[in-house]
Amino acid sequence: MTTRRNFLTLAAAASGLALAGCRETPESTAAPDLLLAGTGRGLVRLTPQGELAYGTEAVLSSDNARIMTVREGSLTQIATGTGVATGTTRLPAGWLPRVISPDGRAGALTRTPPSVIPSGRARTELLVVIDKNPRVYDLPGAIEPDAFTLDATGLFVLDWLPAAAPDHYRVRRLDLADGTLQPLFTRDKSPVPNGAEEEMRGEGRQAVPSADGRLLLTLYTHQPGHQHTRDLLSGRPGNAHAFVHVLNLAEGWAYCVDLPHPFGEGPPEGHAIAADSWGAAVVDSASGRMAYANLESLAVDRVVAAPIPAGASSALVMGPDRRIYAGAGDRITVLNRDTDVVEASRPVPGVVRGLGLSRDGARLYAGTPGAVHWFSAADGRALGSRAVPDLTGLRSVG
Repeated sequence: MTTRRNFLTLAAAASGLALAGCRETPESTAAPDLLLAGTGRGLVRLTPQGELAYGTEAVLSSDNARIMTVREGSLTQIATGTGVATGTTRLPAGWLPRVISPDGRAGALTRTPPSVIPSGRARTELLVVIDKNPRVYDLPGAIEPDAFTLDATGLFVLDWLPAAAPDHYRVRRLDLADGTLQPLFTRDKSPVPNGAEEEMRGEGRQAVPSADGRLLLTLYTHQPGHQHTRDLLSGRPGNAHAFVHVLNLAEGWAYCVDLPHPFGEGPPEGHAIAADSWGAAVVDSASGRMAYANLESLAVDRVVAAPIPAGASSALVMGPDRRIYAGAGDRITVLNRDTDVVEASRPVPGVVRGLGLSRDGARLYAGTPGAVHWFSAADGRALGSRAVPDLTGLRSVG
């Protein structure tokens, strides 16, 4: 989810196998693929032709296909692939971009910047722009925008409680036609009854879209005593320490896929999630375990050993060849998700701050402090590097 999404890095482990690649890379050069990176200067777009900085008042869509930025009183939507502006809307001063829809039609803005926990307030103003038409919503409570419905008729928001001193939240849907806040649906598309809405503290939160863009998968850790809607409806006590919150952006329902013990017991930064057309994977570096979830059945299929150093911040990428690339510290580990075998462990010239694969799966990119490096995905051979001052994370590879 865009407002608080943290693309963490996934821990890697030495495997006793022969190491491919080395710590040295070729001299700084232009990357052959489109890259998006977060920096101390804000979001930047890197292409073989050069770098374009969008500044700190810019956000990405959940699938990284669109950028929304505010400059000099204008809201601009940009197609990431081409860098071309697809729409511009004049705005009053003081609005900050927070969420953009994957198709670029809709954007949501607030008066306050994103934060781990928002400040307490009795009411919240949201500005929603759809097809260049702005509308301000004055809502009760401490409300933070999160993601648009696929048809842009609704906006999923975080309703923080208690509003005066927030410390937890529930996910609700803002109906953009009548301006009302509504509960989500259950998986069988029934409205969640009063008193049965899930309330989350959001610790260690990270979100990714499913391959088709219909689902938003949010990883929660350290949720002792949490009760899902199904627990509240059935009267079960509930005590999930970690789960994946699955939000259907087309149909408006939510469902939680529980992750088994010991997921959620270790540091939040040691957990990471990735998804592709096959399903989703979640790693926990503290326990050295990987969970594979089926997005059709909405259940964990299996949990396997993943020899990853405990305590390391995590980044996870699922390759098209059934391999998973995990990065932490100054190493990348390659795991085969069919055989659960660690195929390689490779050094990186710096602490990993995000991973990404080229569209053809041939090149693996790793962000490190001040640079991006790329390697052959097949054998780990170093192919190039590019200086990116103040890099805080590699966001995507196009």
